[in-house]
Amino acid sequence: MSPKRKPSRPRNQPVLPDPYVPGSGSPDYRVRHYDLDLECKLGGNRLDGRARIRAAAEVDLRRVELDLAGLRATKVLVDGRKAARFTHAAGRLVVVLPARIAAGEDFELDVRYGGSPHPRRGAWGDVGWEELEDGVLVAGQPNGAATWFPCNDHPSQKATYRIGVTTDSGYRAVSNGDLVRHARKSSREEWVYEQTHPMAAYLATLQIGRYGWYDLRPPAPFASGRARHADPADTPEQHVAVGPALAARARTALADQQRMMEAFIEAFGPYPAGNYTVVVTDDELEIPLEAHGITILGRNHLAPGWEQQRLIAHELSHQWFGNSLTAERWDDIWMHEGFACYAEWIWSEASGSVTADARARAAWRSLDALPQDIVVGDPGPEDMFDDRVYKRGALTLHALRLALGDLAFFGMLRAWTMLHRHGSVSHAEFVEHVDAHAPGGFSAGAFLRPWLFDAALPPLPAA
Repeated sequence: MSPKRKPSRPRNQPVLPDPYVPGSGSPDYRVRHYDLDLECKLGGNRLDGRARIRAAAEVDLRRVELDLAGLRATKVLVDGRKAARFTHAAGRLVVVLPARIAAGEDFELDVRYGGSPHPRRGAWGDVGWEELEDGVLVAGQPNGAATWFPCNDHPSQKATYRIGVTTDSGYRAVSNGDLVRHARKSSREEWVYEQTHPMAAYLATLQIGRYGWYDLRPPAPFASGRARHADPADTPEQHVAVGPALAARARTALADQQRMMEAFIEAFGPYPAGNYTVVVTDDELEIPLEAHGITILGRNHLAPGWEQQRLIAHELSHQWFGNSLTAERWDDIWMHEGFACYAEWIWSEASGSVTADARARAAWRSLDALPQDIVVGDPGPEDMFDDRVYKRGALTLHALRLALGDLAFFGMLRAWTMLHRHGSVSHAEFVEHVDAHAPGGFSAGAFLRPWLFDAALPPLPAA
């Protein structure tokens, strides 16, 4: 297969609807803030909501298209005025405006909506709102946010949030950001969160269950591994939401999370979210899930062995790569998953276990035995979560580390996460960034191209 070239996108150019999820998102306006008030009745899986959305027009607008799948709007206001009309079609809420909004103008939508939420199906399976045996789980990647609130569901569309949830008494609602209010109202409980860091809609989440809550206390300092580590005082608050039956297992499984946090702060720079919460469901999950400031584990992920521990490290690292730094389009998914997979190997090395180089060479041998029929830098929607995207993306970074040396490589990574903190990134920007931190004469584009855009697996450089 000949190399597949990805055209670079000029900076500040509006991102068109994503070819991987062409029915989601709109470049015509940019949301600044979502203010959500949700009424959730678990018994009948009923959700009623009010979404106040502050946005700015990128072009002259006579209508606004929002993503809303499986739920129905009942009333829509635009800057306090009744919408001329609104319709639903193919997972979109189309609002005809009462008056034209000029490019550059701010406006506010006020949408009342409701229904029985359910996942939406795509090439990667079901995503979005999922009713559990006893509670709710939301897994929004890549376009599941529309199953529980009207939004501009595109990875480059980042906004701040206020998420208020009223649900059954005895249940804890966990969402993104800081818990700013909790009140009991007869047989109901209200939970209000504020997320002040801009995040993509797919990273917004809501987890409801009979969860207890405890703080994760820092363990003793490292006894082995890398030479130095972040000061525990520089690490964020870390919490665990888990039912009483799984609490002891969760404490054991997450015993090394504080050390993971220290190792990743050293490798990647300051933790980008305000705090970090791990939610443990009583259900078994196929894979753990990441959201902004939150990881969701199933009961089957509570084990001390490497296979489960690497998943815990993987999801934690997404707070830097995927959540804070989010790909502008889904064809750059390796910039989430390749980095997170490489973080697993960094944790292995930092913990005093198998070195990153040994993990990389084992992964290379495994990939070399598989069909060479995927282009990692643009795998297509059907293969965007293929394990080869994860492993070969990680190998790309390890090869780059071997070429640059540890000092330049980790300096480059820390500068990368700080420069684009809570922003959107592209492959072209990463190439430019690596060139700026590499020795003279090094071409990041030429070095990365065979790893990402040739089907054949390149040889791994010598250690």
